[in-house]
Amino acid sequence: MLGCAVAVTLLAMLLVGQVGRGLVDARTRAALVTAQSGIVKVEDQINQIQTPTSTDQAPVVDPQLQEIAKELSDAGQVGNQYRILLVRADGTGTTYATSGVRASAVPTVLQHELDRAQLAYSYLHGAPDELVVGGVVDTSLGDYRLYQFFPLSSEESTLSLVRRTTGIVGGLLVLLLPLLVYLVLRQVVQPVRDAARTAERLALGDFEERMQVRGEDEIARLATTFNSMAEALQKQIRQLEDLSRVQRRFVADVTHELRTPITTVRMAADVLHEARTDFPLAAARSAELLQAELGRFEQLLSELLEISRYDAGDTQVDAEPTDLIALTHRVVDAVRPLAERKGSALVVQESGRVVAEVDHVRIERVLRNLVVNAIEHGEGRPVEIRLAGDDRCVAITVRDSGVGLRPGEEQLVFTRFWRGDPSRNRATGGTGLGLAIAREDARVHGGALEAWGAPGRGAVFRLTLPVTLQGELRGSALPLGPVAVPT
Repeated sequence: MLGCAVAVTLLAMLLVGQVGRGLVDARTRAALVTAQSGIVKVEDQINQIQTPTSTDQAPVVDPQLQEIAKELSDAGQVGNQYRILLVRADGTGTTYATSGVRASAVPTVLQHELDRAQLAYSYLHGAPDELVVGGVVDTSLGDYRLYQFFPLSSEESTLSLVRRTTGIVGGLLVLLLPLLVYLVLRQVVQPVRDAARTAERLALGDFEERMQVRGEDEIARLATTFNSMAEALQKQIRQLEDLSRVQRRFVADVTHELRTPITTVRMAADVLHEARTDFPLAAARSAELLQAELGRFEQLLSELLEISRYDAGDTQVDAEPTDLIALTHRVVDAVRPLAERKGSALVVQESGRVVAEVDHVRIERVLRNLVVNAIEHGEGRPVEIRLAGDDRCVAITVRDSGVGLRPGEEQLVFTRFWRGDPSRNRATGGTGLGLAIAREDARVHGGALEAWGAPGRGAVFRLTLPVTLQGELRGSALPLGPVAVPT
């Protein structure tokens, strides 16, 4: 509307200016013709005045000149065409003036122009404006100056009407043009909005949504192409869903079907393990290895079943306000025998009250996995566990001083079955799924699990959780990175 108003204002100014100049030019041409005719008429009538030949009789000229001027003035008064002023060229006095006209009203510049030309004009600004046309009247009785005042009130009225009309039309145009633009653009914008809404519904999972195709223009071709893309996308997603469903079903079926034979094997392995003292040395060692690897295999099956639930989106969180300090101490007490065997001291540092709405079973599993990994890779050095919280989130970091992580491995550690060093022996029998499940456990709470490490400087894992389940997570209550070394 602002742009329209500026454009209409400029056009209106141009239009009014052109109309005003045209009216004034037309009036000026007509006034010059009228003035020239009046000058010739007055000049002829003055030259016809008879002057006495006797020197004893003084000429009586002024009354006759006034009569001639009055006749011209009366003709100009009809329809308020003009007013006149007849003066002597030498400026000795006024011969005749229409009522209301004074010699002082004649512009000085016009008087100077008549010294060089027979006819000249000038504009006199007032109420109303006037066009003053002056001419030289050269007669046998002497030189006179005839000034005719043409009022421009009619032109001003016409110009005022043009201004009002232009203002009204311009105002209506300013008000109507945005409406017209809106109606026109709506024909283009509405299909784009329909496409946006359709895309939003597709993003929300409504893959049956399609755009309506109207006509055969560019918008119709856009709708057709969009629908083709949606159909292709729906087909690909269905194929991926079918493949994922088959994969999850396969993992679940295999895990379920293996439980019965594993139970049988477990019973047999327990019997062999209990009787290993009666076996030869090689057979006894085999019984011990069978017992250990069977436990790892059972853990792997359990974790595969858990990860398949995450893939299927069939995860339920039983959350309640939990004191994470007490939960951490339970984890530390549970893994302390392993830490003693590895020679690692477990140090817990608390900072205030750390309470959050969590599923304590899942979070305890996450912490146990982090602490066990820190002990296993800590090279016998102390493992530090820190807890802190504020009114928005709680954070737990597990820091070791062992082999650390190489650049780029901060994300790879959460990849399923990834191992930093394939040749490294797993004394504790890890499956390669622990950190992947831990990250999923953090995500279902609306939190995050992050890692940092450097070769020879150890590794840090930070678990950040919102105080309320699925609350907004901004930042963390603990830093992630190396420990500052005092200089």
